[in-house]
Amino acid sequence: MPNAPRILLAEDDRNFGIVLKDFLEINQFDVQLCKDGVEALQVFTSGEFDLCLLDVMMPRKDGFTLAADIRKMDETIPIIFLTASSLKEDMMNGFKIGADDYIIKPFDSELLLLKIKAVLKRALDADKKFEETYLFEIGKYTFNHKLRTLEIDGKSQKLSPKEGELLKLFCFYMNDILPRHKALKTIWGTDNYFTARSMDVYITKIRKFLKEDPNIDIINVHGNGYRMVVGK
Repeated sequence: MPNAPRILLAEDDRNFGIVLKDFLEINQFDVQLCKDGVEALQVFTSGEFDLCLLDVMMPRKDGFTLAADIRKMDETIPIIFLTASSLKEDMMNGFKIGADDYIIKPFDSELLLLKIKAVLKRALDADKKFEETYLFEIGKYTFNHKLRTLEIDGKSQKLSPKEGELLKLFCFYMNDILPRHKALKTIWGTDNYFTARSMDVYITKIRKFLKEDPNIDIINVHGNGYRMVVGK
C-alpha cells in the first residue's frame, strides 16, 4: 500500500493482533505486527512509522516501558495504548508518558479507527505548520528558512540545505531537547553511525554560525540529543 500511513502494532495476543492488523489493512493502513515490546522497539528503531498502537500488558517489555523508550527517540510520534485495565492510575501513567489516546478492551473497531484518524490528523496539522513556518528569531539572529539565510547586524550567512533543515528543527525545539533520532530520521532519512557522525559535523558548523550571540548555545544531552538554549 504505497503512501499508506504506517502503524507499529505491538500485541502479544497473536489471534487478536492478526485480526486487528487485517482490519486496519482493509482500511488502508500499512501495519507491522510485533509480538512483544522488545521486538517492537527493534522494529521501530529500524523503520519509519506514523503511529504506534501498543498493548500495555506484554511479556519481556510492557507497553508503558516501550512507549517511554520510543519517546526518548521520537517525542512527537502519536501513541495509542490498548489495555484491558480501566484503572485510573494506569490511564494517568499512560498519559504522563505521552500517550495521545487510551482505549480499553474490548472496544469497537470503528471507534478505534476514528481515534487513529483523529490522532494522525493532529500530527499532520503539526507537520503542516512546521512546513509553512519559515521565519525565526534566534536571539540576535534572524533566520529565513525559505532563503536559507542567517542574519545578524546587517551581515548574512547563506546555509546549505541540510544546515537550513537542521537549524529549523532546532528552532521548533528551541530551549527544549531535539531528539537525536528525530533529527536523523527527518533530515538524513536513517539513524546509523555514519549519518550520526555527519550530523555532528553539521551541528559544529551551526554553532560557529551562531557564535556572535553569546546567549545562544547548543549543548549535548547525553543519551537523548541536543538542546539549543537561547537566553535573554
